[in-house]
Amino acid sequence: MEARTAARLPEGPWQYEPKWDGFRCLIFKGKETVELRAKSGKPLGRYFPELTTMLRELAASQFVMDAEILIEIDGLASFEALQMRLHPAESRIRKLSIETPARLILFDALAAPGGSILLEKPLPDRRRAIEDFVDKAKNAMLKLSPATTSLATAGRWLRGAGQGATDGVVAKALAEPYRPGERAMIKVKRLRTADCVVGGFRYLSGKHQVGSLLLGLYNERGQLDHVGFTSTIANEERAALTKRLEALRGGPGFTGKAPGGPSRWNTERSEKWEPVRPQLVAEVRFDHVTGDRFRHGTRLVRWRPDKAPRQCTFEQIA
Repeated sequence: MEARTAARLPEGPWQYEPKWDGFRCLIFKGKETVELRAKSGKPLGRYFPELTTMLRELAASQFVMDAEILIEIDGLASFEALQMRLHPAESRIRKLSIETPARLILFDALAAPGGSILLEKPLPDRRRAIEDFVDKAKNAMLKLSPATTSLATAGRWLRGAGQGATDGVVAKALAEPYRPGERAMIKVKRLRTADCVVGGFRYLSGKHQVGSLLLGLYNERGQLDHVGFTSTIANEERAALTKRLEALRGGPGFTGKAPGGPSRWNTERSEKWEPVRPQLVAEVRFDHVTGDRFRHGTRLVRWRPDKAPRQCTFEQIA
């Protein structure tokens, strides 16, 4: 079951939960098998052997749970640690599973232990099933996601999102069943803005027009670190913006942390980028910061010709 985006939390008979910023997965355990599956259907189990081992050793079997995979380092959720698990070498994955073990945050149940199907049950029934499951499991690698019917409490969660393990709040209708493949939940993210320096750009695939802007902020050493990107460029503005950026090519680009290669999830994205002189400042809207980077793509709000590039520092997103 997926979520549609809204600007504010709904009022009424809803249950509110934190929106976790990890790897969403479905957990399947039969009598002898354990599988972790991403929303795309891709298997995740090989990347998190500590979780499959833990689930296999549980007394409960024949269940299906909806959850989020998180890794915490020094008490803080680390999306970078999750991404490091998407590695082709099994030996590397095994090493990381010992050094930085993952945990599961459970928030819904599709089938209770023993095989009882819960898809058509209302949310309170499904919630009781996962509460009972976590209580009986008594395992530190399994955590029950908080939930509330208080709009005020959900509002406090939302105000605190965007800097740690959560990036918003999800609302689920209390009387509704679990609807696989449907956007039956509502998600609201805490949105903020920051003024960033354009340190480079990428062309659209197969075209000589800008596809995305690479964004940077100055660190305490005066170096420009790459912090994310925005690709929300209006089609009618691409030609003029491309000429403007090409006129700035030849600059140093990012003098601190530079853009990396393709995402491990999407190997088709080109890693080639064009550095430019750090003269353009853009205000962008973002939802989550992790590891001194924007967790997701940002939305271009406006250009800031009134802002000096050196004024664009990390203090904005602290």
